[in-house]
Amino acid sequence: MKEVGIVKLILAIVHDEDGARVLESLNKGGFSVTRLSSSGGFLRAGNTTLVVGTDEDKVDEVLQLIKKSSKSRKQIIDTSSLGANNSMGGVYMPYPVEVTVGGATIFVLDVDRFEKI
Repeated sequence: MKEVGIVKLILAIVHDEDGARVLESLNKGGFSVTRLSSSGGFLRAGNTTLVVGTDEDKVDEVLQLIKKSSKSRKQIIDTSSLGANNSMGGVYMPYPVEVTVGGATIFVLDVDRFEKI
């Protein structure tokens, strides 16, 4: 087994609209990425969870590539279509609401062991 330095696992949850762009940016930067479909958050909207394993000294580079490729934006949602049993705590609001979507939620985790088989 080849000896490696300190390895970090990066989990980046991005909006589906940004997923392909972030994935392409990371691949062009030379990083291997695993893509998972996910959903959640206030709107239970579609997300893409990207998993990247990298050396500790490359973490900032990965984070910069994600930041450049995933942007938050304002979106108007029609809350009346959500009904009273929605993710807004059961509060019925029969009018459109502006919310911020997109951006990225990123976790950087220590890796105790890494093997590529």
